[in-house]
Amino acid sequence: MNHILGMLVLLLPIISSAASPILLPAWQTEAVFEQPESVVYDAKRKQIYVSNVNGNPTEAAGNGYISLLSVDGEIIEQHWLDGLNAPKGMAIVGDKLYIADINELVVVDIKNQKIIQHYSAPKAKFLNDVAADENGNIYVSGFLTNSIYRLNDGKFELWIQSEQLEVPNGLLVEGNKLLVASWGNMTDGFATAIPGHIKTIDVASKTIESLGDASPAGNLDGLESDANGNYYVTDWMAGALLHITPTGMSTTLVKLGQGSADHTVLPEQNLIIIPIMNSGYITAYNIKENQ
Repeated sequence: MNHILGMLVLLLPIISSAASPILLPAWQTEAVFEQPESVVYDAKRKQIYVSNVNGNPTEAAGNGYISLLSVDGEIIEQHWLDGLNAPKGMAIVGDKLYIADINELVVVDIKNQKIIQHYSAPKAKFLNDVAADENGNIYVSGFLTNSIYRLNDGKFELWIQSEQLEVPNGLLVEGNKLLVASWGNMTDGFATAIPGHIKTIDVASKTIESLGDASPAGNLDGLESDANGNYYVTDWMAGALLHITPTGMSTTLVKLGQGSADHTVLPEQNLIIIPIMNSGYITAYNIKENQ
């Protein structure tokens, strides 16, 4: 017995150093959303925008819309903004909301609740996530074309296209790096023989590298920092929220429903908010550091 206890004592520092956060359920909405793909937090107004695809994700049917949600899960306005096709990823810069919508980047004036600009990407088939850098440049992933577009000085252009991206989905800007959550190369429909992992792109040189040891992590969707050098990442197909370290080590924090999509993290509230696309609801978890 003493020998076993001694071994446990020796293992404790190792377990603690690699410990992932603990997630505790905070709230969950009713399943009233229509294929909610992305949520983004508006820190200025303390509210959350939800993109509803509401149909075929590649079909310009005009059924897509944005909902408005409070930080405690109350629906403020189901149809806050209509007139979209199949809206997915979003990002906020100042008083503007940027939305990926099939082959367009749509810009919304938040104050006036009005679409003010459409930037076209004719060769895009499935624009997906949106991320902004500190200078206000907007990056948008081209999910089915292994491409990333950028809005810079009023021009929306193809920024990079490479098979190395392995079907880019979620985006996150960190300093001079653009991080990409890859889905993995598709073999049959959305299935993959080898799931994706996180990639990094040097913004200046456009050099693409794998994060850590390039270990397959999943069919990755949303990508957010945990503010401690690691990442919260959703696996859409497996229906899970992952915690991935800079070495590429992945841990499943919580099992969700298939379609766990583009989430948001509210550090000041220690809260993660995740849309469950296939089930039509939004769920939130409190983050508790594992001591």
